[in-house]
Amino acid sequence: MLPDGADAGVGSFVSVPFHGRTTAGWILGPASEIPAGRLLPVRKVRSHVRFFDERRLQLLRWVSERYLAPLSVVIERSYPPRVAGEERAPAGRPGEAGAGHAERGRPQPAPSSGVLARYGEPERLLEAGSVTWLRPLPDDEALVCVEAVGACAAAGRQGLVLVPEAEPLPATARAVLDAFGDRAVFFAGGDERTRYRTWLDIQSGRHDVVVGTRPAVFAPLNALGLIWISREAHPGHREERSPTYHVREVAVARARLEGAACVLASLSPSVETAVLAERDDVRVARAPRSLERAAAPLVETTAPEAEDRSPRLTRLLRSSRTAALIVSRRGYGVARICRTCGAAARCSACGGPIVAEGGEARCAVCGLEGRCSTCGDTSFGLEPGGTERMAEWAARVSPSGIEVGTAAMERNAAHAHAGRRHGASTRTAAAGGRDRSVGRRVRCARPSEAGCPCGRGVRRDPAAGGPRRAARRAEAGFAPTHPVFRIAGQPPLEERLCGAGAETVLATTLAERTVCLAAVRPERLAEFRRDVLRLVVEGIADRVEAEPQIS
Repeated sequence: MLPDGADAGVGSFVSVPFHGRTTAGWILGPASEIPAGRLLPVRKVRSHVRFFDERRLQLLRWVSERYLAPLSVVIERSYPPRVAGEERAPAGRPGEAGAGHAERGRPQPAPSSGVLARYGEPERLLEAGSVTWLRPLPDDEALVCVEAVGACAAAGRQGLVLVPEAEPLPATARAVLDAFGDRAVFFAGGDERTRYRTWLDIQSGRHDVVVGTRPAVFAPLNALGLIWISREAHPGHREERSPTYHVREVAVARARLEGAACVLASLSPSVETAVLAERDDVRVARAPRSLERAAAPLVETTAPEAEDRSPRLTRLLRSSRTAALIVSRRGYGVARICRTCGAAARCSACGGPIVAEGGEARCAVCGLEGRCSTCGDTSFGLEPGGTERMAEWAARVSPSGIEVGTAAMERNAAHAHAGRRHGASTRTAAAGGRDRSVGRRVRCARPSEAGCPCGRGVRRDPAAGGPRRAARRAEAGFAPTHPVFRIAGQPPLEERLCGAGAETVLATTLAERTVCLAAVRPERLAEFRRDVLRLVVEGIADRVEAEPQIS
């Protein structure tokens, strides 16, 4: 019960008495009915800040129900750790309540590169409540994102751009921040004071555009018009802490609740997006096929023979102007056997594998000098292979423009060059002559196995694999549109989950502990949630994790 004259309402952070002690909580709204008995008053309003409003509370409730997480946990994760000192900003400081709202109401020039029109009518892409999978050309995503966010801001609405990682800063994030200057803010990283200050500034309306990672999906924007998810299939968009939400699902739900457009941008869609697109639940926006074909380089894969240094790869490298070789591991090789005692090579300190890198043998786990766990010697027989050895060979084959690295190194280099990189491929391959990174033709390394008797180039659409992957998932009992949970507890758990209406249950029991993977039909999620909460109360289930990574 709020005391008379208290300046508090929905979203206020307060202290209340609870079972003889004082605890913190948030006001969710007026009670629909007054319970019988004595009502205890709110002891203190701890902040003048409203941490959510009615509309945002709808989203927080949706997340709580979808991911089987307590509402209090969802609310707590929806904003950075509170720093009370930042709430006492001097009067008139930019970011105070009310600042910026009048400015946002005046349309401002939108940065335009002219590429947005390749993907259909901009008005359709930005239509309120719409969800679109956009497949950008290799160098287009940053340009299209900037133009779409600019059109949104010009209409007096705010834009939210979500990227899967903050380091290295993705090219799309950098382009948006550069294009909008002080009107945009990067909401990721930093100390607690910085994060909370940024959150307060966003809430006050100081910024028209917010760029951030997973937590930014809850950014307190009051006039949201567009949510853009960059590389929506990236695993970095899944939160690892409770509530283990996926940014894609939360963004789609928020866009529909707040009347904003949601764009899922990726070269190849996630299996979930592919299924929704096939059902026409998600629109598809692509450049004309002629532009896609012109933008894509030749990608050649090689069979794993002779450390992947096949004669065909040699010919390709000698004829290519530029190329990238992607190898599965770093260094020069992996130690397999101790030359002194003949034992398998293992680190004497931690038992980890020993690798040769930079002219030294070191443990790949703890980084200490490589010493045999049996005799302590430092001489090993190597299984050769890695970036250093491949670079040594590539320099002999062709002296011009060959980059060698792992997939992670190639990705980081791509970010550093703002999305521009040499032709790339998977495993060990060569692609030359164009500054693009999307495979158009894949030539059969082993024609008979690849199903191409003539051995000519095979055209591949990265979006085409989604329905096939979805079918395999459905056959295994985990259809892409069905919520999946990992639930741990006591041995009766499997039987009780089957009785709770789970579509599929896979269980493993070890040492009196059971771990289950359960898939649920969307229409039965509310019923399943009630039953799982009952299992938690009974002590049968003690850990619930939503949407574990499933490939």
